[in-house]
Amino acid sequence: MLIVAMFDLTDIVVRREARTILEIDHLKIPTNKMTVILGHNGSGKSTLVNLLAGLSQPDQGSVKLNSENLFELSEKECARRVAFLPQKLPSSSGLTCRELVRLGRFPWRGLFSRWNAEDEKAVRRAMQATQTERFADSYVDELSGGERQRVWIAMLLAQSSPVMILDEPTSALDVKHQYGVLGLLSQLNQKAGIGIITIIHDINLALRYASHVVALKQGKVLFQGDASLLREEALLRSLYEIPVKLLDLPQSDHEGPARTFAVVCA
Repeated sequence: MLIVAMFDLTDIVVRREARTILEIDHLKIPTNKMTVILGHNGSGKSTLVNLLAGLSQPDQGSVKLNSENLFELSEKECARRVAFLPQKLPSSSGLTCRELVRLGRFPWRGLFSRWNAEDEKAVRRAMQATQTERFADSYVDELSGGERQRVWIAMLLAQSSPVMILDEPTSALDVKHQYGVLGLLSQLNQKAGIGIITIIHDINLALRYASHVVALKQGKVLFQGDASLLREEALLRSLYEIPVKLLDLPQSDHEGPARTFAVVCA
């Protein structure tokens, strides 16, 4: 029997200033899928990914990864299991792209350990997989938004963690780069076997790329499971509180089956 690695959250309560902002009885998130987290602003999405990344603890309940208590792991042990990219990126001023990607190796390096061939190989592979080698000697701040996001993803990849968690990685990008970044994440999931958990606001991006979905509403899980749930109009109406119509757009023979799009009918 195949055992799927996953996050397991039980009896979660997170409060801010006496207000409950996240309350989850039980939630399992597989780490071999491309999981998309959906919901309105303030629904608890960022709070949830911060828990999954081990950056904050709940006021009540447990978060386990492959049956291990996430909060009993050291910072480096957690980083070897989960790579996290926040919505608000740290400053990369003065760093070349290669230097930024090299920072992804921190979980595998001791206090006095030297840079070795394994580190160099991980950085090279990460930049190849994200098609960022041509930017290696360019400063990160000189790149476009989409190019810069690819370099940050390369840094996560160099971390050699089996799971990547990204908080709204497309929020500041134009449409072209939104599809480019999510296409890259989907490829890393399908071809490299890396689990992806990401927050997305655009339902059509979720329809195209998700294989698993978690929908939050007012700090609680409204629905979760296979991405086929996104093709149920009643669920989308309940999530967004507006009329939503799903349409199938035929593709040409070489493009494959029809794609489903969501249209707001307000």
